[in-house]
Amino acid sequence: MTLKFFAFFCCLLSTTVVSKAQTTPSTDQILQQVLTDFRLQWAPDKRSSIVELVENGTQNNTHIIQISDPKLKAPLQKELAKLNGSFNVVTLPDSTVGDNTVGLVNLSVANLRTAPSHAAEMATQVLLGTQLDILQKKGGDYRVRTPEGYIAWVPTSSITPLSTEKLHAWNSNDRIIYTAEFGKSFSAPDLQSQRVSDLVYGGILSLSSETDTFYKVVYPDGRIAYIPKEEGQLFSTWMKTREAHADNIIRSAKSMLGLPYLWGGTSVKGVDCSGFTKTSYFMNGLVIPRDASQQVLHGQNIDILDKNGDFDAEKALKNLKPADLLFFAGGKNKSKNARVTHVALYLGNGQFIHAAGSVRINSMLKKAADYDDFQTRTVVAAKRYLAEKDPGIQNINASTYYNNK
Repeated sequence: MTLKFFAFFCCLLSTTVVSKAQTTPSTDQILQQVLTDFRLQWAPDKRSSIVELVENGTQNNTHIIQISDPKLKAPLQKELAKLNGSFNVVTLPDSTVGDNTVGLVNLSVANLRTAPSHAAEMATQVLLGTQLDILQKKGGDYRVRTPEGYIAWVPTSSITPLSTEKLHAWNSNDRIIYTAEFGKSFSAPDLQSQRVSDLVYGGILSLSSETDTFYKVVYPDGRIAYIPKEEGQLFSTWMKTREAHADNIIRSAKSMLGLPYLWGGTSVKGVDCSGFTKTSYFMNGLVIPRDASQQVLHGQNIDILDKNGDFDAEKALKNLKPADLLFFAGGKNKSKNARVTHVALYLGNGQFIHAAGSVRINSMLKKAADYDDFQTRTVVAAKRYLAEKDPGIQNINASTYYNNK
C-alpha cells in the first residue's frame, strides 16, 4: 500500500464515520422531538400551557423539564420512560417563588411580556388589583398566569406577591372597582391633594373606609389613597349588576371609539383587536380568552361563508346577531388554514366595530360608505359567545380570580 493510497483510505474512513455520526440523532435531539410531539397533542398553545426543557443533561444525563399543568405530568413521564436517561418533571410554580404563589397587580396597567426582558414583545396587560398565579421568578421578573389562563412575564415591581392566607384576607375585605374611564387617586380626601397614581376602568382596590364623597382605599402594596365616590363602586355590587346582553356589550365597545391601537393593550389607555373585544365583554361580567386565535376556538359557530369559504353578505345579514365576534386571517388568500390574526365585534346591519389603527366602525357591505374591503375579504369565521356554556367563557361571579373568598 503506497503512502498516498493509505492517506486516501484514512480520509475516506474518517468521512464515513463523521457522516454516520451526523445522521444518528443525539439524545438531546430525540428528547426535543418527543417534547415537540407531546406539545402538539397535549399542550399546543404555549400561551396557556408550558412544556419546556430547562436543563438538557449534558453534564450528568439528567434532564429537567418544567410544565405548568399538573395534569400533563403522568402522560409526559410515560413518554419519557421510553428514552434513555434520567428525567425530572417539575410542575410550576417552582421553588423560586416560595410560598407566595399568587400576586396582585400594583399599577393601573401592568405590561406582560413574552420573555423576562424589558425589550421583549408585549403580550398582554392586566389591570390594577387583578389576581395572578405566580409560576416562576427569574431575575427581576415573574412568570405569571392571568385569569383567562394566559402565561407571560411581568416585572416584579408591577405586582405584590402574597401567600394564600394573605390573599384570602384581601378578598374577604370589601373592594372598590374603578368605574370611570380613567382618572387618579389622591393622597387625601381633597381633589387638590397630591396624586397617588393614575387609574383606569376595571382597577380593583381594597376599601378601608368612606366619607360622604370619597372612598379611602388600600393598594395591594399597602399604599393608601382616596377616590371620588362617583368614580367607583363596591366590587360586589358591580359584579351583581353585570348583564352580558348584546346592547350592553355594544355600548361598552362604543365607549372606546377612537382609542389608539396598542399591541398587547387591554385597557382604556389603548387596545389591540382582541384586547378590545376582551375588554368589551369584561365590562359586562364575562372573562374571555386573550388573543383572537384563542377566542375563535370558543363559542357557537355562525355560518357567514359560501361554499368556497368567501364572505356571503346574505348569510351574514341573516345569521349574525349583535355582539357576535367576527374573525379574520390576513393570509387567507395564500392558505385555507391561515392563522386568525384579527377579531371584531358585530353591531348589526353589516357593521362591525374593531381596533385597527384606532377603535372604529366599518361595514362588510360593499355599497356602504364605511366598507372595509380587506377585512371583508379575509373573514374566516364568526362565533357567538352570549348564552353559550363554554369553559373558555367565564362569568366573573364564578371566577376564583375575582371572587375567591
